[in-house]
Amino acid sequence: MSETLQTTTTTTITATATATATATATATATATASASDADLLAQTVTAVRTAGSALRERFGEVVRYQTREELMRALAANDDTALDILRPRLTRLRPDAGWVEDELDGGALPPGEWWVVDPAEGNVNHLHALPEWAVTATLVRENQPVLTVVHLPLTGETYTALSGAGAHLDGRPLRVSQTANLDLSIVATSQARPDEDEEVVRRVGSSITAMLFDALVVRTAVPATLHLVNVAAGRTDVFWQFAGARADLLPGALLVLEAGGRISDAEGRPWTPQSDSFLAAAPGVHVEAASTLSR
Repeated sequence: MSETLQTTTTTTITATATATATATATATATATASASDADLLAQTVTAVRTAGSALRERFGEVVRYQTREELMRALAANDDTALDILRPRLTRLRPDAGWVEDELDGGALPPGEWWVVDPAEGNVNHLHALPEWAVTATLVRENQPVLTVVHLPLTGETYTALSGAGAHLDGRPLRVSQTANLDLSIVATSQARPDEDEEVVRRVGSSITAMLFDALVVRTAVPATLHLVNVAAGRTDVFWQFAGARADLLPGALLVLEAGGRISDAEGRPWTPQSDSFLAAAPGVHVEAASTLSR
C-alpha cells in the first residue's frame, strides 16, 4: 500500500470512527434525557394524585359566598391546599425550575424550565359541588411543554403526556377522533377568565353562534382542560377558546398533540402562548373549524 493511500485510508477510518462516536453519544444523551423525563413524569403523577386526594376530601358541600372577596378566599383555600403538596414535591424534582405564580398569566415564559401548575382547575366548580375539576402540572422547557399530568380526583383518572412519547389515560394510549365532517362533530368552548373585556366576550358569543350553525353539538363550560382531554381521547372533536392562560391550555395542548390532534390559533395559524386564541381539533375537521371561527 502506498504511503498516500495508507494515509487516506487511516484518515477515513478515523473520521468514520469519530462520526460514529458522535452519533452514539448524541443518541445516548437523547435516550438518557427521554428516560429522565419519563421518570420525572412518573414522580409528577404521584405528586398530582396526592394533591388531588387532599382536594377530594374538601369536596361535597356547596360553599356559600355573598361577596367577591368571600369567593376569592374560598378559591384560595382550595389552591393553597393543593399547592402545599405540589410546590415542595415538584421543586424537589426540579430545583432549578421556575414556578409560575399566577395561574391566570399568559404569554411566553423566560428561558429555562418552568412548572406551570393549576392546583384546582375548575376551582369554582369544586366550590359548587360540581364534578368538573382537576389538578394539573406541566413542565415547560424553553417555552415548549415537555410533560403534563391531569388528574381527575372524583373519577380517579389520570391523563399524561410526554413529548414524543404519546398521550395516555391510566397507561392506555389516547387517539383523537377520525371525524372528517364538522356537521357531525361535538365541539366545545370555555370562558378563559372572569371579567374579560367586552371585545373578547362578544367574540366568544359570535363564535358559539357560528358553531351552532356548522357543528352537530356545541358544549360550553369550564374548565378548558377537561374539554381538551376529551378531544385527546376522541370523545369530542374540537375545542376553541379566546384569550386564555398558560395553565388552562398547555396541559391539554400537549395531550392533544401527542394523541395525534392539531393545535393552532382560531384562524389556523401556529399557536404560541402569546396568541389571542386557541384551537385544538381532530385533523379531519381542523381546517373546517378554523374556517367557521374566522367568519
